[in-house]
Amino acid sequence: MPRQLLPTAALLLALAAPALANDDVLGTETLFTSPNGISERCVRIAPMPGASYSKDDLGAEEAFCAIDLYAPSVALCPKTWSTSPGMIIHDISSGAYQNDRRAFETRACPEGKDAKSLGAGELAKFKPTMNAQGTSGTFSASPLLYYHLSRFLGADIGVPPAVWRGMDRQQHLTEVARPGVAISGHSHSSDMNRAGWQVLVKADQTPDAYSPTDDLFTADRTALYGVMLRSKGNRYSSEFNGTRASGWGEGQNLDFQATAPYLALRSPKPLAEAVTEGIAQSLKDPQIRRDMGDAPDPRQIVYWMTDLTQIVLLDFILSQQDRIGNIDYVEHWYWVENGAVKSRKAVSHGDETDPLPPGAVRIKRTHLNDNDAGGRVEYANFAKKTGMLDDLFHFPAPTYRQLMALEADL
Repeated sequence: MPRQLLPTAALLLALAAPALANDDVLGTETLFTSPNGISERCVRIAPMPGASYSKDDLGAEEAFCAIDLYAPSVALCPKTWSTSPGMIIHDISSGAYQNDRRAFETRACPEGKDAKSLGAGELAKFKPTMNAQGTSGTFSASPLLYYHLSRFLGADIGVPPAVWRGMDRQQHLTEVARPGVAISGHSHSSDMNRAGWQVLVKADQTPDAYSPTDDLFTADRTALYGVMLRSKGNRYSSEFNGTRASGWGEGQNLDFQATAPYLALRSPKPLAEAVTEGIAQSLKDPQIRRDMGDAPDPRQIVYWMTDLTQIVLLDFILSQQDRIGNIDYVEHWYWVENGAVKSRKAVSHGDETDPLPPGAVRIKRTHLNDNDAGGRVEYANFAKKTGMLDDLFHFPAPTYRQLMALEADL
């Protein structure tokens, strides 16, 4: 099967290669006006033909494009953790700083991730492109590509809905970028995150200081733009993300292929035997044994196998360079009722209040939240470099059919 998949994926990547980022996007548009009188756009990108979008997808898109970045009940904080700069949009309609935007941004934003506990929650995350020297690789078009292509392929891996959003660059400079430099300089921010904020300050002041300028600013240079989304889930350990013992780059991408579900995908045996073989081989690694346990539920491994095929296919097509270590999960209960598989989200902390159906099993469902380092041929395509699609003996038929349909359309 992988020998058939590779030409198709390579064709898609080749066709996508010339794509550039800019503000000439089409879809359902919502307009806002900044305090400086600058027109800002939020665009729900036109749906991909043949893709299937849920009510939750469309509801999330609508909610994102209803956010007024300058409303009294909204506060903006620089994201000064991890590697790339971004903006967290907080709901302050209640909480300790209710409708006190200035106080929240001055006092709560320096708390970093903990700032959300001081308001009513997080409304969304805004991420612009950032590919300057010394920064991490971030391309704002990439999460949009992942969102729409995943819906076409029917990939059930929790890729978050996303919309295109512009923001007055002067407002971004004063309210987000300059505070981002200040906070990252007095916190445990990474060097790449700190460098990203420094680049954004210079770019907001002089757009031509960033190249390609169109990747970051609208054609009239009045607004910086990016992607707006919201992610959820907890980070997997080595049982799914791999041990990462071989370091960043090709090494950790090969480690990723030594997990139980990946080894099972590469077994030519029938599914049940492949799962048993994959578990046995992976448990030879003491870190995976510690994180996964000695006796994982085979049903969990089968779900992970499906998740992996969809992740690797998307990453191969979209040239993702920063997947390993960035895969999350949300736990659900699964059971069979009248011959059909049913599910519901599991309680994260504490006991379930509703009784569980007979035979219910707790399963980790994958969420692919961090998708901003793809979509550019300049990025290292580690799925391709390390042969992630090679020698797979198991692949979900619906995903394969959609891939063939896409190839036929192209």
